[in-house]
Amino acid sequence: MLSNELMAKIRRIELHTKRLVNDSFAGEYHSVFKGRGMEFDEVRPYQPGDEIRTIDWNVTARMSQPFVKRYMEARELTVMLVVDASGSGDFGSVQRFKREVAAELAAVLSFAATNNNDRVGLLIFTDRIELYIPPRKGRRHILRMIRELLAFEPVGRGTAISLALDTVTRLCKRRSIVFLVSDFQAPADGYRRALFLANRRHDVIAVDLHDPLETAIADVGLLTLEDAETGELLWVDTSDRRWRAHFAANVAAHETAKLAGFRQVGVDRIAVDTEHDYVDALTRFFQTRATRQRHH
Repeated sequence: MLSNELMAKIRRIELHTKRLVNDSFAGEYHSVFKGRGMEFDEVRPYQPGDEIRTIDWNVTARMSQPFVKRYMEARELTVMLVVDASGSGDFGSVQRFKREVAAELAAVLSFAATNNNDRVGLLIFTDRIELYIPPRKGRRHILRMIRELLAFEPVGRGTAISLALDTVTRLCKRRSIVFLVSDFQAPADGYRRALFLANRRHDVIAVDLHDPLETAIADVGLLTLEDAETGELLWVDTSDRRWRAHFAANVAAHETAKLAGFRQVGVDRIAVDTEHDYVDALTRFFQTRATRQRHH
């Protein structure tokens, strides 16, 4: 049974994200993620003005009168939401946990896809594959995915991005749009090759989700830090200048390696944090994608 609190949260996310999709993202999503080109639909009798090259000569010979092939846009796409549910997702220093922001992002993308008659699937991972929901259409399907993202209790605590990408590549035989939602705290070298291979078959977009406190710890004296994925405790003196310099250098080095990895394999990144509204980040992504496609 779902608790009243969880049901209310799911309903709130549905209403909020559907309004966002209708107001902001429906047209942008359609223009950025086009169908797979033109697909054969049917044959019909030739009419004056039809192009000769569309004539189906086999049917024409059989029927003793000219018939042409009719094509239509192959609009339907498959969208896969690949969401990191490792221990670091249960963190939030502002208003919401990263896990809640991930659920809202997934809802926005799911409703945008459904409005365009696309199928949406979900893969939740930690250091193992926790849950796979095959791509489908419809409101009930999306609400189930939102519920799982909010309420699912993973077994693992670590992160295995490579395993998640390899699994998606194995499960999705047809080219798909893959939104990889993670805080990418794992070393970039560990998943760069898997990201490259997945992006060769699919259109992979990295949704890089963070909380401000992860990169900027205030000077509050002695503090106990816990690694959410390993449970390891560490006492630090946040007023120690050397420790603060070392922490800042590590954060900068990790960020540089991560961004370089995305660039090297040609993966777009959407940067989102728990402090600011994700609408601006999504809007910038759609606009940048649309501009780039117009110039190709």
